[in-house]
Amino acid sequence: METRIEQAYTEGDFYEVAFVHAPIGIVVTENRVIRDCNLAFAKMFDYERQDLQNQLFAMLYPTKEEFINVRNRGVDDLKKQNAYWDERIMARRSGELFWCRVRGNSFTPDEPLARAVWTFADLSDQRPYVALTRREKQVVGLLANGLTSKEVAIELDLSYRTIEVYRAKLLKKFGVNNTSALLMSLGEIFGDHVVHR
Repeated sequence: METRIEQAYTEGDFYEVAFVHAPIGIVVTENRVIRDCNLAFAKMFDYERQDLQNQLFAMLYPTKEEFINVRNRGVDDLKKQNAYWDERIMARRSGELFWCRVRGNSFTPDEPLARAVWTFADLSDQRPYVALTRREKQVVGLLANGLTSKEVAIELDLSYRTIEVYRAKLLKKFGVNNTSALLMSLGEIFGDHVVHR
């Protein structure tokens, strides 16, 4: 690899070197098959680069359902503006789940997923993955929308005390002392660009 880097600087041809060594994960896809990726992308998922080449992207999702769910999410944006981004949960080779920020551009806007390039940024440092139950997601989602515990209880047809129990469990789970800190620790987890499981 040292020879290629030296050759790139000598010849002024940096495309391959920039792709392979970029500090963010880059992947080129064709019909959701990984045609090639750079070292940062492979490392993010704990694979060797050649282990990912020509593999269906489904292998990097927590479940097959997640892979199917995300398929059509950005197609309209890619058709209209040839750009898309979201934040989603992905799976490393070990099965460990983690948050990623994904951005994409299509080479074929009429068929956006036919050929595209994507960047992946690991958000683990800013947003560690914490498993939430379906009910916990509902509670925290309503709290994030500005509802009080009493309003959440009415919305979910539960008792105020039950919501307070959920809130207390969430505070403990995230290691924070109040709802404001809880919502801050979740960042923009309930924003428009977050793919929910």
